[in-house]
Amino acid sequence: MKSIITIELALLLIMILSKAVILRRNGITALRVGKPDKNALALILIIGCFIYSAIARTLSLPFPSIAGNSFWNIKILNLLAILICTVSLIWFGITLIIFGNSFRIGIDVKTKEKLITKGTFAISRNPIFIAFIAFFFGIFLTYSNLITLSFLILLMIMVHRQIIKEEDFLKKHYKKEYEDYSAKVKRYL
Repeated sequence: MKSIITIELALLLIMILSKAVILRRNGITALRVGKPDKNALALILIIGCFIYSAIARTLSLPFPSIAGNSFWNIKILNLLAILICTVSLIWFGITLIIFGNSFRIGIDVKTKEKLITKGTFAISRNPIFIAFIAFFFGIFLTYSNLITLSFLILLMIMVHRQIIKEEDFLKKHYKKEYEDYSAKVKRYL
């Protein structure tokens, strides 16, 4: 079961890196962290630590044993985790396609891209973040320990902070178009 989750984790990373490489070939820098968006950098670090803590036990990597004790080892939760991660990956992949050239990690204040409101963006204003939270919740169900719980909580806090920053930018950048969109579509689900 855990090997399936590890494969799904690798697929998530491959999807993100592939999209960044494709955009880079088109002259677009997808990774926009630092100025003015230090929150995105913190989010990347939290996700990296989450990933490490999730797979460290499986691959016998250094990991504090006191923090690595599982809360539970229930097969049905492992199956549920695989389902959640799979659906999240599909949702994430669809959203990456819909995003087109607009995908960024961080805020691109110089963007000339149009506001995307179709597909998964018609269901949630933040479908990528919904996929991340659901995916890492699935990871937590499989690798349930104090560290992954801490990182899941931190991830949710940092994602919310990033959403607030991005929404502030989108309100200023797209003005009435974004106001109309946000009146129709919820922030999360």
